Amino acid sequence: METKLIKADLSDGILTIDLNREKVYNALNRDTKLELIETLNHASESEEVKVIILTAQGKAFCTGQDLNDRTVKADEAKVNLTVTLQEEWNPLVNAVRANKKIVIGAINGMAVGAGLSIALACDFIYLHPEAYLMSGFSKIGLCPDAGGTFSITKALGRQRTMSFFIENIPIQADEAVKLGLANGSSQNYMQQSLDLAKKVSKMAPLSIKIIKQNVRDALDQSFQYVMERETESQGFLGSSADYQEGLKAFFEKRKPEFRGQ
Repeated sequence: METKLIKADLSDGILTIDLNREKVYNALNRDTKLELIETLNHASESEEVKVIILTAQGKAFCTGQDLNDRTVKADEAKVNLTVTLQEEWNPLVNAVRANKKIVIGAINGMAVGAGLSIALACDFIYLHPEAYLMSGFSKIGLCPDAGGTFSITKALGRQRTMSFFIENIPIQADEAVKLGLANGSSQNYMQQSLDLAKKVSKMAPLSIKIIKQNVRDALDQSFQYVMERETESQGFLGSSADYQEGLKAFFEKRKPEFRGQ
């Protein structure tokens, strides 16, 4: 699909989306968020798109809300951040987290505020060594939003999360990997992302979609629910043409040709 405010390039089933508001450290205004949501949702349903890489231009990945956006200006009598979250940020994070395709975050620089929530919504995260994660909300009298409280607390636990949110101490790239917040950190973070994307693009689409779904549900639901969901999912996949092709290829000692059926 055609985009105006972000860059989107599709090649060999890999859709690379670039945030390109580097003059404002990729802070996002309403129009950019809405276009990003539309692009991600379209990719989720597209048979042409096998995997998504989400990255950005410049020194920052995303610094959250563009405070120059007229919808959140501080000089207005009352700023309705509830509407901004409900109509823009929450749908954006969900467009990543609930996407039917694997979303790889190639994080080129700092991910701050709601930009952190976007990064953490990705299924895989590869960081540039100079990239870092930071909250920043308490500095301006707000609280973490767009799912950030959930993601960070699940990963860090209560005490470390409180320190991260209240003291606003950045988590550097190497530490993020050690803490399980990222998959890797390297100067070649983009190549790592591309290598993984190529690998995923050759895998069985239905299997990948359901694994992602089940992992997401495992974070949100009870053990019993997840076990029941696994059983239902495996029964569905066991009757798929892709599974039959996978078995056939295994016995014939060749690479399978999956069709998402």
